[in-house]
Amino acid sequence: MAATAVTSILTSTKKLLGPTEADTSFDTDIIIHINTALFRLNQLGVGPSEGYAIASKEQSWTDFLGTERLDLEAIKTYVYLKVRLVFDPPQISYLVDAIKSQITELEVLINWQVEGGTA
Repeated sequence: MAATAVTSILTSTKKLLGPTEADTSFDTDIIIHINTALFRLNQLGVGPSEGYAIASKEQSWTDFLGTERLDLEAIKTYVYLKVRLVFDPPQISYLVDAIKSQITELEVLINWQVEGGTA
């Protein structure tokens, strides 16, 4: 299986949200929301046991996940969805509900995977 590419947590999350990498006007807001999602992931057993937070685009997914857990790629989607809900929530309530449902499903699956589940 190929190794995970070293990509910035901030840059990849921004790409999914819409702002370009060059647009840094929202970086502080996005970083705060990313760190909240990483905090929740730590509660689910993902990442370093002492916790993890980013401060800039220098921190990568590999820094957070390490290189051993290729089975947790879904956490990138999870972080994006958590950030999206607070940074740029949909204006239509059923879309908000759909995102919340995806988040809940990912939390269950991530927790199951961390606890030793297999695909």
